[in-house]
Amino acid sequence: MATTPRTALGRTGLTTSVLGLGLMGMSDLYGPADEAESIATVHAALDAGVTLLDTGDFYGMGHNELLLHEALRGRDRAAVEISVKYGAQRGPDGGWLGYDASPAATKSALAYTLRRLRTDYIDVYRPARLDPNVPIEETVGAMADLVKAGYVRHIGLSEVGADTLRRAAAVHPISDLQIEYSLISRGPEEEILPTARELGIGVTAYGVLSRGLLSGHWQRGREIGGGDFRGHSPRFQGDNLTHNLGLVEALRSIAEAKGATVAQVAIAWVASRGSDIVPLVGARRRDRLAEALGSLRVELSAADLAAVEAAVPAGSAAGDRYAAAQMAHLDSER
Repeated sequence: MATTPRTALGRTGLTTSVLGLGLMGMSDLYGPADEAESIATVHAALDAGVTLLDTGDFYGMGHNELLLHEALRGRDRAAVEISVKYGAQRGPDGGWLGYDASPAATKSALAYTLRRLRTDYIDVYRPARLDPNVPIEETVGAMADLVKAGYVRHIGLSEVGADTLRRAAAVHPISDLQIEYSLISRGPEEEILPTARELGIGVTAYGVLSRGLLSGHWQRGREIGGGDFRGHSPRFQGDNLTHNLGLVEALRSIAEAKGATVAQVAIAWVASRGSDIVPLVGARRRDRLAEALGSLRVELSAADLAAVEAAVPAGSAAGDRYAAAQMAHLDSER
């Protein structure tokens, strides 16, 4: 039964479920995933009314889009909102080669995405990062051409700063900014969120559980496989991890008092930041999805919110959210 409420995402007419499902981990970067369970998880999300499905053409070098196509087989395409990121360049070994969000690359990437997904349009299309070699006006101009042609319904951006948001919005209305936002990643609050709200741009918040760190399930000493990028993430290393798991335990006491899990409180906190913010959860299994959906039933009072922010104050995390080389690519961190 579909029980997930809906909300307006930005002021361009896009509406989505108040919770979205991020598919990246079903194909890449978090170690092996079970494809059948991944598809079953997408089905469970759809059955619960989660209609915002976020993917990227570089997740598993096209595998994620093909998986999403399989999961949507026999479903009503018009009943879902597909969000796609593009621009990251990868080699046959999976290595990262840089970004290309030039007009030609933008249009070419979309052509392949439409073919892999076997759909006529994408609901939200966005470059994964700001291309340092291409003015944002040119990238947005190319996406605007795709909107005019009917291949894209709404334009989004990802991990860009306030100035870039303003420049982009001057070319074409932007529906949605995708950015990492969680209890331990609160940088967007200073300038980016206020600017997005001024411009009428919604936010899809990824990393709401900080890649599992805030899930309440992560254990110190857990072995991280070679295909899992958390093995290189500063927040999961040594003393940083010890410190960050201490924050999780402080949050756990609040969650238990409310009859909720740590993950549910962490997701509910992000959702409490405004109806224009839609948390993306990266569940790869139905049990984790069910837990995330339980966050919709968690009501945080003013006292609860004060307790949560006292337990995990802004800026309290140890370590950056990405390794230094990746942080350098983030316009949102400049």
